[in-house]
Amino acid sequence: MSVVVERYASCFATSWHDNDSIDRVRFVVLDSETTGLNPAVDRLVTIGAVAVVGREILLEDGFSALIRIDYNTDAVTVHGVTRDQARNGLEEPEALAAFLEYLRDGVIVGHHIGHDIATIDAALDRLWGARLLNRSLDTMDLTLHLERDGALAGRQPVRHFTLEALCDMFGVVPHDRHTATGDAFITAQVFLRLLRLAERSGRSTLAQLTEAFPVPE
Repeated sequence: MSVVVERYASCFATSWHDNDSIDRVRFVVLDSETTGLNPAVDRLVTIGAVAVVGREILLEDGFSALIRIDYNTDAVTVHGVTRDQARNGLEEPEALAAFLEYLRDGVIVGHHIGHDIATIDAALDRLWGARLLNRSLDTMDLTLHLERDGALAGRQPVRHFTLEALCDMFGVVPHDRHTATGDAFITAQVFLRLLRLAERSGRSTLAQLTEAFPVPE
């Protein structure tokens, strides 16, 4: 096991508990941009993150990394990154070591976060035979829980599952979409609104907040 992974894993010796109040927890709102949708073969282009603690976005507690890409791909232009910028990015091991140092045991939050986690896990496995150990929360799952709890009464039923749909629902202006740092900040704003609704509906502990929404059979 590498020193990077050992140091990261040590953060979980005393980490969050199920009954911890959500106001105490350090949430890390995460987004990544990738070269495609298959974590097994596609690569990270950028990683962006910002912390939320005590129902506040901590802009000073953020992370951003551009990862070097040497091969030809349209993804770098789609995500607002030129090929020259991509060639001058951090090497993947350096970027991921810095990300783990930043992340520590923070609870990962993201919109359809499974793809981001799977892609980062694939990179960690390639480099060090490791994977993320953090708890995670999907903003779409939380939205569906709150709708079922009745916390969204008076709003239109949830029919669309995009980040734009949640922005429309909660009045968040989606500036800087399709960049990792931009999407992380947008998602953090949505997450603050979900936290307020969660508390009102009795979801005040970490376990209640991170409960996965059951997939219909």
